[in-house]
Amino acid sequence: MKIVLAPDSFKGSLTSLEATTVMKQAIESLGKDDEIIEKPMADGGEGTVDAIVSATGGEKIMLNCTGPVGKEITTYYGLIEKDTAVIEIANIAGLPQVDKKKRNPDFTTTFGLGEVIKDALDRGCKTLIIGLGGSATNDAGLGMLMALGMKAFDEQGREVGIFGKDLLNVARIDLENVDPRLKDITIKIACDVENPLTGPLGASAIYGPQKGATAERVVAYDKAMERFSQLFSNPKLSKTPGAGAAGGLGFAFLILKSELVSGAQLIGEFSRMEEAIQHADLVITGEGQSDEQTLYGKAPGYVAELASKHQVPAILISGSLKGNLSPLLNKFIGCFSIVNRPIRLEKCMEQAEKLLFEQTRQVVSLVHGIKQL
Repeated sequence: MKIVLAPDSFKGSLTSLEATTVMKQAIESLGKDDEIIEKPMADGGEGTVDAIVSATGGEKIMLNCTGPVGKEITTYYGLIEKDTAVIEIANIAGLPQVDKKKRNPDFTTTFGLGEVIKDALDRGCKTLIIGLGGSATNDAGLGMLMALGMKAFDEQGREVGIFGKDLLNVARIDLENVDPRLKDITIKIACDVENPLTGPLGASAIYGPQKGATAERVVAYDKAMERFSQLFSNPKLSKTPGAGAAGGLGFAFLILKSELVSGAQLIGEFSRMEEAIQHADLVITGEGQSDEQTLYGKAPGYVAELASKHQVPAILISGSLKGNLSPLLNKFIGCFSIVNRPIRLEKCMEQAEKLLFEQTRQVVSLVHGIKQL
């Protein structure tokens, strides 16, 4: 069989590249001489840089920048086609980079993202692709914009800091010194959410709690983001679907005249996913946890749509399955969890490689058996 492997990352356990390798090894262990096409996926979150660099033969640029809690970290972004940078918030100010017990949007910042963007501009990049998934921040892009030259002041005229808590005090902004090179480049934002900046479906209300915000703080941040948006010449951008992505970074990028695009589709186009799928006999994808939302903007949902378009059977193998699976079964011929026995989440994540290997081997063996009937 010709099998396309296109998993997303199993967050906290395996990158999409690692998951693809494990799946390949499992299939090869069956000794069936299958032709395996590796197409690691992402949707704008963790693994976006790796997926695009892998698909295009680009290079990784290592550098130091300000991390999510304000301390210097070493990270990287991708450089492809000589003048295109691929950057992801997940490896600059990502949620996994902050200890669970210390997560608090008051003390996280997107400042490092601005530093990485400046490094890409210094290298002559004319196009930026930014993956917005998986952030630990809720500062509406305040830190990033300040790293790019914006100044922000409180009601007493004092310049505010770069952290989430400082957003609550912003009363005035000055955009005069924002890096002028931003006017002459193209910025594409890989985003898989459609939340506006504020309101009951906004950045603070929907994603603030998982980043450590209390109910009281969620309300304060929502009001602060509304005030912040009114300081710009086009505050209506705050209502744009995707403005609430990554703790409001979507709004900040809209202010910079960026284009919001489907992360999964963007990466699929770089990797020529559709071309691979239309000539395949089977497609296997997966992610850390799958539910009804998998079909809405997530990488496995995008892969399933392409497989359905070309009438190629697709299988979903994920860390766990949750909720009503009926919508998924309309797109996948089977949905499987790698968990094969009662096991604690922490243990499952530690053993993800072994569990994914075993489940992939079982599933593909079953498919081979059915084809021989």
